[in-house]
Amino acid sequence: MTLKGFGLAQLVGLVLVCILVFGGLVLTGGRAAMHALPFELALIGGAAVGTVLIGNSLVVAREALGGFATAFRGARWGRADYQDLLVLLGTLMRKARQGGFIAIEADIEDPAGSAVFKASPRILADDAARAMVCDAFRLMALDLSDPVRAEAKMDQSIAVYLDQRMKAVAALHTLADALPALGIVAAVLGIIRTMGSINQSPAILGAMIGSALLGTFLGVFLAYGLVGPVAARFGQIVEEDARFLDVIRSVLGPYAEGLQPGIAIEMGRTSIPLALQPDPAALDRALSASRFVSKSRTAA
Repeated sequence: MTLKGFGLAQLVGLVLVCILVFGGLVLTGGRAAMHALPFELALIGGAAVGTVLIGNSLVVAREALGGFATAFRGARWGRADYQDLLVLLGTLMRKARQGGFIAIEADIEDPAGSAVFKASPRILADDAARAMVCDAFRLMALDLSDPVRAEAKMDQSIAVYLDQRMKAVAALHTLADALPALGIVAAVLGIIRTMGSINQSPAILGAMIGSALLGTFLGVFLAYGLVGPVAARFGQIVEEDARFLDVIRSVLGPYAEGLQPGIAIEMGRTSIPLALQPDPAALDRALSASRFVSKSRTAA
């Protein structure tokens, strides 16, 4: 399934939930309360954003709120990206094996100006993946006597990446837990307003109480019908994105211990989930094309 397919599934689910819930509200006699819907949504939504800002740093809050877009966009990396990663790593390992780490010094010190990295623009543009590749090779070049140290550094990089992004996931889960209570606050405010008009007719009071209870309804709906599922999907995407970094570790760890680049590449390829795993024949062709380009560039 493509990344667009993942986003489409989330969009279809959202539309289905909204149609069923709000359609049911209208059909069961909730028309009188619907006029208060924009105000209740503004009240609960504004308070929800405020709670995220209060409980988190600005960086975490921004990523948490951006998790809604991430959940519908899907995971960052696809099959083609994994193939580009393996070709990139294979090229760098081969250059380092043939000419020593001095041969890739320019590549790892200035990735933006490296033809090897420019061949994989999405990886070049990703700070976490680019930094992990460069740092691992840099550490191997500085300390050849301890290959385990490079793998430990990569493990640390993955842990830091997950820790930062999981804070945003946790913030969304906390928001989902808080929304029912925020809905009750909105309902209480509506009841207070209703009590101020206690001398009105039963029909008017009934409409006002219905509008007040709409806050409780929205709080529960937003918590379990929207924010909770989005937080769960966001967490899955964070783990899927971190797997890309783990493939880097799966390739460079064995290479640092002395394995041939081809074997390290195959170990990395088989660590990729089957749905995203590059075809061996296509990968071999891409690696061969990369070697041909490198030789042509060297000859020129």
